[in-house]
Amino acid sequence: MRFQFNFTSTFLMACLSITSFNVFANDASVIDVDNAYIREVPPGAMATGSFLTLKNNSEQEVRLVGATSDVAKKVQLHTHINDNGVMKMRQIKYISVAAHQETKLQPGGLHIMFIGLQKELKKGQTIPMTLKFKDGSQKSLMIPVKSVMNSMNNLDHH
Repeated sequence: MRFQFNFTSTFLMACLSITSFNVFANDASVIDVDNAYIREVPPGAMATGSFLTLKNNSEQEVRLVGATSDVAKKVQLHTHINDNGVMKMRQIKYISVAAHQETKLQPGGLHIMFIGLQKELKKGQTIPMTLKFKDGSQKSLMIPVKSVMNSMNNLDHH
């Protein structure tokens, strides 16, 4: 009986340790999200991008491995590459954020792509999006839709 008790108590302690580790590892609060927005698109457009800054407050690298939103059939992580002078978008498996660093998702670089839009996205709306990380944690956000054209129309062309 003594062996069984020791085995059982050791097993339970191991389970509690693993659970405690997972609570810490799955804490999405180690990532802050700043300056997030989704680009407004004209009526009938089927895709758009989302841009933001991910700040890692932890001691270890964090990997963004996906995102979801009910406004698109697919949400993918993308980057741009220069292929013989032609910029092309490519899906990627993850976006790294080094310990105590930030990674910017911006036009012409890393971004989150919404493909197969289920509804028209207009300036002023807020759209739900969930970020998914390699450790299994998730971060739910409400992202504003912004017009990029308005800032371009304000340029002085004299």
